[in-house]
Amino acid sequence: MQNSPEAQGRLGDRSTYRYAVITMSDKGVRGEREDTSGAALQELLNRQGYRFCHYSMVADDIEAIIIAVKRAIDEDGADLVVTTGGTGVSPSDVTPEAMDSLFDKEVPGIAEAMRATSLAITPQAVLSRGRAGIRGGSLIINLPGSRKAALENISVVLPALHHALDKIKGSPADCAAV
Repeated sequence: MQNSPEAQGRLGDRSTYRYAVITMSDKGVRGEREDTSGAALQELLNRQGYRFCHYSMVADDIEAIIIAVKRAIDEDGADLVVTTGGTGVSPSDVTPEAMDSLFDKEVPGIAEAMRATSLAITPQAVLSRGRAGIRGGSLIINLPGSRKAALENISVVLPALHHALDKIKGSPADCAAV
């Protein structure tokens, strides 16, 4: 257990959890659109005390998304991967499909909470196909591509995010005790 989060003194301290932001955007990759969502998510997560470790922008392509998420987790050590974009119903939106080969466990409550909260803001929230799940010891959360929607959705998760990361890393604390 030398490399366990407990042995490293990692549990309970947000600053030891590393995060990655991956933006899916064909237009962004071609230089036709600036990634304001990814930058806003980095700013928010930094303010929350999490440590940035990886950013990438990839095309709306299943294989490219899988490679980027694996790189963020396996090479850069991300405990949290936040994706933005590709969660709608357009033909090019394939982020949820890429998760099929990445998730060891789905965490449906995260996506359900984001959609439920978003429905109070816009009826278009029913079109969101974002998912959340666990790969190894890392949490992956799919967010919409628009800056406003990405920030609204991650804000729904923030109150439970630190505890979720602790639990994924093996914290024995009961959910009710937090």
